[in-house]
Amino acid sequence: MKIAIRKFQEEDIPYKVKWINDERNNKYLHYDLPLREDKTLQWFKSLEARDDRVDYTITYGGEPAGLIGLLNIKLKGMEAEYYICLGGDKFKGKGIASVATDLLIKTVYEELGLINIYLYTEVDNIRAQKLFEKNGFVKDELINNDLFYNGKHIDRYKYNLCMENYIHNVGGLEIGSI
Repeated sequence: MKIAIRKFQEEDIPYKVKWINDERNNKYLHYDLPLREDKTLQWFKSLEARDDRVDYTITYGGEPAGLIGLLNIKLKGMEAEYYICLGGDKFKGKGIASVATDLLIKTVYEELGLINIYLYTEVDNIRAQKLFEKNGFVKDELINNDLFYNGKHIDRYKYNLCMENYIHNVGGLEIGSI
C-alpha cells in the first residue's frame, strides 16, 4: 500500500477530531479535550495567515491515516518542533509512521531549509521513542517537571534531529518513492 503525506485540508477535520478524541491516541497529548469540529474549523481557517507551522495528513492506500507536521517553525533559527498522530488501530504497527516521518523530513528540508527538528515526549511513551530513534532522532535531555497537566507534573525527553545528517546519512527513502 502506498504511504504519502499531503497538506491538511478542510475535509480532514472530522478525522482529526475523531483521532485526537480517541483515548488510545490522546494519552500523551496535552490538548483541551474533547476537540469539536466547529472549533477545529476555526483553527483550520486561522492556518492561512500563519507561517509558523505546517500540517499534513498521512494517507495509506489513499485513505487518511494520521496527522503529521511541524510547529513553532523558526525560519531564522532554521528549526521546528515535530508532531505525529496515527488514526485508528488498523494503521498502527505497519511502518506508516516511520515512512511518513521520512517523507515529512525530506519535504520540509527541501521546502524550508531547516537544519534541526526537535520534539518532546513523555518518559513513559516508549513506543514513540522507538519510532523517533528509528528515524534518526537523538535523545538530548531529560526535562523533569516539564509540564503540569491534569494535576500532574510530567517529565519529558527532548529529542533532536540534525537534518543534514539525516538527509545524507540516515534517510534511505527518496521523496515520492513510497
